[in-house]
Amino acid sequence: MIEVTLNRPEFEYDIHSLIKAFFPAEYVGVSAEAKQYDEPATSRMHIEYTADAIRIRLQRKAQMPEETQNADEGTKQPEESWMAKAEEGAWIEREIQVNFADRADTKNRLKQNLYELLSEETGRKLPWGTLTGIRPTKIPMKFLEEGKCRDEIASYMKETYFASDEKIGLSIDIAERELALLSGIDYENGYSLYIGIPFCPTTCLYCSFTSYPLASWAKRVDSYLDALEKEIDFVAVKFAAKHLNSVYIGGGTPTTLEPYQLDRLIRKIKCSFDLSNCLEFTVEAGRPDSITREKLEVLRKHGISRISINPQTMKQETLKLIGRHHTVEQTIESFHMARELGFDNINMDLIMGLPEETLDDVHRTMEQIAALAPDNLTVHSLALKRAARLNMFKEDYKNYKMVNTQEHMDLVAGYAKEMGLAPYYLYRQKGMAGNLENVGYAAPHKAGVYNVLIMEEKQTIMALGAGATTKFVLPAEPPETESNAFRIEHNAFRIERVENVKDVENYLGRVDEMINRKIRKMEELSWH
Repeated sequence: MIEVTLNRPEFEYDIHSLIKAFFPAEYVGVSAEAKQYDEPATSRMHIEYTADAIRIRLQRKAQMPEETQNADEGTKQPEESWMAKAEEGAWIEREIQVNFADRADTKNRLKQNLYELLSEETGRKLPWGTLTGIRPTKIPMKFLEEGKCRDEIASYMKETYFASDEKIGLSIDIAERELALLSGIDYENGYSLYIGIPFCPTTCLYCSFTSYPLASWAKRVDSYLDALEKEIDFVAVKFAAKHLNSVYIGGGTPTTLEPYQLDRLIRKIKCSFDLSNCLEFTVEAGRPDSITREKLEVLRKHGISRISINPQTMKQETLKLIGRHHTVEQTIESFHMARELGFDNINMDLIMGLPEETLDDVHRTMEQIAALAPDNLTVHSLALKRAARLNMFKEDYKNYKMVNTQEHMDLVAGYAKEMGLAPYYLYRQKGMAGNLENVGYAAPHKAGVYNVLIMEEKQTIMALGAGATTKFVLPAEPPETESNAFRIEHNAFRIERVENVKDVENYLGRVDEMINRKIRKMEELSWH
């Protein structure tokens, strides 16, 4: 365990995220309060804020045990931590002069110095440097909008965030494609619609999304659609004067709905909204064990422009281990069925770092994916959230190897390039294997508009259903006291969120309250 004490609460999240990026297998406690932990601290750090400076005191590393494994490989750290049992008084100290009135610059300087100390002590560098947020492409996106050239952007990201040349190049490439993709979007008068279907055939071992086993809820799905229709009616009226640019039905697994229920939902959407400005309508079919010809025919009949068929891996043993009760053959059959019915924009999701998967396994998966030739490929680095069973019951799975490296990501990127797919969106998550990223690849003119909008947060997204989070996006200039770094990192937009309750039973009984939450927020924002 690594224990970090502060003399006052300030930048706790940033400190925790950066240390955790170096040591994903360690428990990291960051607090300005005295706390008792279940296990003794083997490593300590103290951060003190004064009027015009930050002092970082770091317990110097003891001799690194030979069996220590690289955290980049996603493997466990040894019982003796990297700074374990250093002699009393064996500390190193660094002092940083800062201006706390400029919080963005202060945060960057704190993270830069903390990164340098951790890098020096471990002999490691992180691919994304000090960047711990989930949307690194926002930085080059803002610079490109200001007319900056690639060299200027790369220099800033290198000097400010210590990111690798490879990741900087990737983020700029993607930002350029995102700008081109969004060039026709009306941010002020447009919006997007997300509809969540929180049911799945089973719950995957790594999943932390709001989802419920369909077997327990099959008799209540029509009631769920009743509640959804109330929210749909509300949005259709309140947003009648605005342009609906994209619709995304996600989950969960939307194709757990019966064909008549899918038909009902899509008919309701088409009857409620003017779709003349809709650039994309996506239904995340997802699990192959939920896909039937009849369901695909319903989607095709309604002109759905984009679907997902998500294998996650093409190794049968892994599918069984992670709780996905479909076969590799079902994935292939579902894909061919969709092609036969005329779907020409199919996405497939893969996850790097799944339990017991080797680089050879990824190679074999990519050979089969390449043979199918999807139009989109979304590659996730496994990220274990607190609510995932793989994390909640970690003792049951502690002997499983979960490895993700740059070599994995490069292998997939190479296959994507051979398939004619280019990276077009990127995001990161806490606890991500190998401290890497999620990347979406697409064929020309097949990139997912909604995916970019949700990541770049440039347009309001009305989100309906259990566990859905609406994001109101408002143009906003930052306070005059903030630096240009603030403008770049925050993209000069203000985001206001309204969350629906996650529990399905609660959602059914409180749907009117969910609508009223949105009404109150719109009144508060003078939304019109």
